[in-house]
Amino acid sequence: MAEVAVTTPLADSKGPNVFARLIGVIFSPRATYQAIVARPKVFGALAITIAIMAATEGAFFSTQVMREVLLDQQVKTIESFGVNINDQTYERMEQGISRAAYTTPISLVVGIPIVAAIIAAIILGIWGMLMGGTGTFKQVYAILAHSGAIFAISVLFSMPLSYATHRLAGANLAVFVPMLEETSFLARFLGAIDLFFVWWSINVAIGVGVLFKKKTGGIALTFVGTYVVVALLLAIIRSGN
Repeated sequence: MAEVAVTTPLADSKGPNVFARLIGVIFSPRATYQAIVARPKVFGALAITIAIMAATEGAFFSTQVMREVLLDQQVKTIESFGVNINDQTYERMEQGISRAAYTTPISLVVGIPIVAAIIAAIILGIWGMLMGGTGTFKQVYAILAHSGAIFAISVLFSMPLSYATHRLAGANLAVFVPMLEETSFLARFLGAIDLFFVWWSINVAIGVGVLFKKKTGGIALTFVGTYVVVALLLAIIRSGN
């Protein structure tokens, strides 16, 4: 009697592991987000990305160079809104910066999950409730948790660059127009548009499109457009002072 082979689902077919998902979000976002929304998991991705950012920023802000860079950036930002900093305020800022190696990682650990939850609720409200899409809060939250891989890359890129240049650096559009006056409206506008954030917005749009079965283009345009409008308003406010 011929032996019949019987195939059964693999007991360990739980989808890609957390590291594969985080890498996949970078290199193959659509397929990866399909796996994520099918089995939404949050904690692992959130823990790894926050740990990378917190450890990196904590290490760099423990150096005198980066504390001076951070203080200088904070002073410039406050003064750009027309606020004069007196000696007492400056001294308090110095005291706060001296603890940046500890306070910055703590703020990331506490703040990122809360901000991600708020953004997830907004996305679910718009594309789920208002536009009739089907999805859960956990699925949206899982998308945002995994998209944090892009912010982790951003920190790994910006911190060494800031240390080397002795100024808080990033991948904003202002780097392409170094001839502009730093305090000009256009320089401030372009400086407020970070390419990593644009990448993150498009990446999340892919995940949201997969979840709610919507076209990525329209969602990405909404995300990036909102970001550009906010950057424009900030540039207008700062230029008016």
